[in-house]
Amino acid sequence: MKKIFILSTAFLATGLLQAQTPVDLLIQNANIYTVDNKFSKATAMAVKDGKIVATGNGNAFVKAYAAKETIDAKGKFVYPGLIDAHAHFFGYASGLLSANLVGTDSWEQIVEKMREFGKGKAGWIVGRGWDQNDWKNKNFPDNEMLNAAFPDQPVMLVRVDGHAAIVNQKAMDLAGVKPGDTLTGGEVETKNGKATGILIDNAVDLVSNKIPGASYAETKESLKKAQSDCFAVGLTTIDDCGLDFMEVGLIEQMQKSGELKMRLYVMLSDSKRNYNFLFSRGKIKTDRLNVRSFKVYADGALGSRGACLLGHYTDKPGWGGFLLSQPEHFDSVANIISAKGFQMCTHAIGDSGNRAILNVYAKYLKGKNDQRWRIEHAQVVNKNDFHLFGKYSVIPSVQPTHGTSDMYWAADRLGPERVKGAYAFNDLLKENGWIPLGTDFPVEDISPFKTFYAAVVRKDAKGWPAGGFQKENALTREAALRGMTIWAAKANFEEHEKGSLEAGKMADFILLDRDLMTAAPGDLLQAKVLSTFLGGEKVYQINKTNK
Repeated sequence: MKKIFILSTAFLATGLLQAQTPVDLLIQNANIYTVDNKFSKATAMAVKDGKIVATGNGNAFVKAYAAKETIDAKGKFVYPGLIDAHAHFFGYASGLLSANLVGTDSWEQIVEKMREFGKGKAGWIVGRGWDQNDWKNKNFPDNEMLNAAFPDQPVMLVRVDGHAAIVNQKAMDLAGVKPGDTLTGGEVETKNGKATGILIDNAVDLVSNKIPGASYAETKESLKKAQSDCFAVGLTTIDDCGLDFMEVGLIEQMQKSGELKMRLYVMLSDSKRNYNFLFSRGKIKTDRLNVRSFKVYADGALGSRGACLLGHYTDKPGWGGFLLSQPEHFDSVANIISAKGFQMCTHAIGDSGNRAILNVYAKYLKGKNDQRWRIEHAQVVNKNDFHLFGKYSVIPSVQPTHGTSDMYWAADRLGPERVKGAYAFNDLLKENGWIPLGTDFPVEDISPFKTFYAAVVRKDAKGWPAGGFQKENALTREAALRGMTIWAAKANFEEHEKGSLEAGKMADFILLDRDLMTAAPGDLLQAKVLSTFLGGEKVYQINKTNK
């Protein structure tokens, strides 16, 4: 009997070994946030062929798999790959080729910085990222100093939000811009009969359309650098909001060749040729690329006073901003997008801009639906309009760092009552029960951990204000993480393939050095990605030089 028992045990052990499931990768000894419906946790995860096989706990789970590679997480924290629900990946890449003016504290500093940047360069000189709200003198500058520094070379410096720019006289001459020029949805600022060089919203295009594009080689290299920067902060999918179909063609080519691995959800900009392209070709869907939506533009930005308000700006009486197109344009594009079965995503900042788009959406969505039409930013909403998001299943796609960037002056623009409807993420969340979050980089910083911090803590990096900015509209940590993962995926119709760590989904995940759910508020901004995986492939690994 004893011999039979020993043999039986041996056969059982052999059977267990033979029953091990072969996988490519096994993560163990981890703190895994799956972000599934129950927000459950696990300690191990198995991956095969770029997909998650299973997550589980304990030695029994680990021993069930025979892995080609095993990673001991040593108690570190695993999250789904982060999804940026609103950014400008291609624009960020292009910006790597121009002067970075973010963080400059005066107009004089910018002009001097451009002198240095322009040394030895021929042709157009371009910079981006200035914000007059960061200066002691918060008024828009004029171009006199720029004209003196660059009398014979065209210069264009784009504001951080992309909705305003300052150009020198040479640039205006080449573009044919004259004092007093008028256009729909834009302004050529003129004082005392002279153009100051400030261009607002659609007026920016008068000059930017004259600037030669980067070379093919430069563009490819900048896209690859942008990808590396995104992987380093844990981003595995980017919603690129507002591209031309030619740019989509380059992305598609680079993805097919393996030069570009980043997953992209692309919104084509509101233009006839982009509509013709996608309506003719149909929705584009691969594991790396999803093109099924259009980005429409209702108004400008609050910082440059181009956002369209129901009343006048508190700090500029008599001025209420403007819509970037005639109202009938929004109705016509909504009509055709609806008829063709595509997604409409509209930039709307001011309360008037948001109301105008919500009313257009209501006409075509006709109550509860699953069309997932989005309003990008939904930044200032009148208290009487919040319910329209829920009534018509409109998705507010918000960027929390806009709140913490603008909180120093937002009340000056909007007044004490109207500002209460601004950056109201929790109020917006209540309407549909979910809300996607993004960074809007390069308008804001690329770091999704700043997004998380702004959403949850609603303070700046120095801890101001002490009680948080309009803290009643802070999100919980769970809601913020969902907004950067599964809810962002849902906004893209991709919640069944990514956004949580569940069997059958893409193995996009990050290994983080701290727990976002429990870390002290002041520690959240110090979070570091140790490694990033895309489809089970390690695409980023921290090292001594980037710790």
